[in-house]
Amino acid sequence: MSASGGKKAVVAALLANLGIAVTKFIAWLLTRSSSMLAESIHSVADASNQALLLFGGRSARREATPEHPFGYGRARYLYAFVVAVVLFSVGGLFALYEAFHKYEEVHAGEPNELLESRWWWVPLVVLGAAIVMESLSFRTAIVESNHVRGRESWVDFIRHAKAPELPVILLEDLGALLGLILALVGVGMTLLTDNGYWDVAGTAAIGVLLVVIAVILAIETKSLLLGEGASPQDVRRIEAALDAEPRVERVVHLRTLYLGPDELLVAAKIGVRHDDTAGEVAAGIDAAELRIREAVPVARVIYLEPDIPRADGHADGHPDGQSTREGLDQRRR
Repeated sequence: MSASGGKKAVVAALLANLGIAVTKFIAWLLTRSSSMLAESIHSVADASNQALLLFGGRSARREATPEHPFGYGRARYLYAFVVAVVLFSVGGLFALYEAFHKYEEVHAGEPNELLESRWWWVPLVVLGAAIVMESLSFRTAIVESNHVRGRESWVDFIRHAKAPELPVILLEDLGALLGLILALVGVGMTLLTDNGYWDVAGTAAIGVLLVVIAVILAIETKSLLLGEGASPQDVRRIEAALDAEPRVERVVHLRTLYLGPDELLVAAKIGVRHDDTAGEVAAGIDAAELRIREAVPVARVIYLEPDIPRADGHADGHPDGQSTREGLDQRRR
């Protein structure tokens, strides 16, 4: 996935949400609409999340250290998970709390400032303008995602993407657009019916929407944090690259792991001919590594362990990743 494309979408969303947040807060101060307050906090949470994604991308570019020999690529996954937590707590839970608080006010018959204010039209204008700005941000995210999505469906793209920025922005922008529509319905129906419960319903719906999106983001980024391997297509490309090398007799077993969105670790035990010299084996490994990198460019860290088949034609490697000594010990038991 293009890192520049993801950054472009994040910056576009950040600028849009900063502008939207300011206008929403002004509208809330003038009308005290619960839906407007929920949407204001939503925009603040979204802007904070985009700042976190940018910071995570910067942290991921740090050089490897003895303490972190494979670098900091997974920082992007960590900050994407923090985004889900912020969206859940600051956005979703706050909106649900505000809906409950507003319900108590309406139920108690307290004056509704939205209905009594001469600025009743401001939220409608602000929400309309916000929908336009958010649509432009969403369009940018869609365009940048299409550059790398290929033929995958949108659901598969969000589930399988290794770089978290574009899926996060897509879900955030979609949630923002739906939230604005819910707020517009809540405010509009309150003004049309003089019934403050519509404002409560809009606020509660925004809270539920944000909680659902946050849970989806948390589930997807959790999988990345735990460590995901290459896609089945890339695994087949790696195996084909190894099979195409004349000095590789067979692939005993293969393991892959994403160290970051743009860095794949490949570890494999390969069978070599028993009569090859050490120099020939080394040359075969070097050639196999080049073939792997040509087939899967993100395969940047490659470890190939040569193995000589036993007399019965089988290699000593074990598909479950056990060492030869562990396998022998088990057979003795």
